Amino acid sequence: MKKILLILALGASLMAEVLTLSGSVISDNQKMITSRFMGFVTSVNVSEGEKVKRGQILYTIDSREIDSAKRQAELSLQMYENQYTNVKINLERHKRLLEKDMVSKYEVENLELAEKNLRDMVAIAKARLQEVQNQYKYLIIKAPNDGVVVAKNIKVGEMAMPGMPAIILSDLSNLKILAEISETNLNAIAYGKRVKVAIPSIGFKTIGKVNAIIPSSNPMTHTFKIKISFNKNNNQKIYPGMYATVDIKVD
Repeated sequence: MKKILLILALGASLMAEVLTLSGSVISDNQKMITSRFMGFVTSVNVSEGEKVKRGQILYTIDSREIDSAKRQAELSLQMYENQYTNVKINLERHKRLLEKDMVSKYEVENLELAEKNLRDMVAIAKARLQEVQNQYKYLIIKAPNDGVVVAKNIKVGEMAMPGMPAIILSDLSNLKILAEISETNLNAIAYGKRVKVAIPSIGFKTIGKVNAIIPSSNPMTHTFKIKISFNKNNNQKIYPGMYATVDIKVD
């Protein structure tokens, strides 16, 4: 009887040495793609669940806002260039007249100052026009990295608004396990600690490491979030949202 009790006690102690947590696969590089300018969506080139490559065009918007700014910049440049040309011609004429003492030096100096100011304004207007023209590239929204489209919130003909997520792109090359651990078990983990990771639905098992301990507990459950980094081992069937388990050895 004593042997049985000893075996049971030993088994219980061994079971207590491993803490199993439930978690989910997440992408640690998930991006919310939005446009810099407001405009109607003219094309959407991806669908939810589609894998995309870096630089691939996701969607495009029209250029009404930029077209308006471009016309204004062109009009301003033309105005300043016309004024500069007129003042320059007038300045040259006054210089010739000054040599014949037909105008005062004060008049010439005023024209020289006006010529300099307008030359500066022309340079500023040119820079502004170039700045506006450079903005056309932001009408074509491209993928910043390889990934998979996990959400698409726009359609052709809808209005794209700056700051409003149009597409959510998840980087599958940078996956982690997100789990929660109770504050009473925090002493069982440390940054860099090796743990066992499993994704039961696909029979995937590997060794991971505690990558982050987020120092902000849930006041309702008194749990802390932790992130576990792991190597996919070229497994292409692992996606964000999958259920995972984490086995932590309690020292």
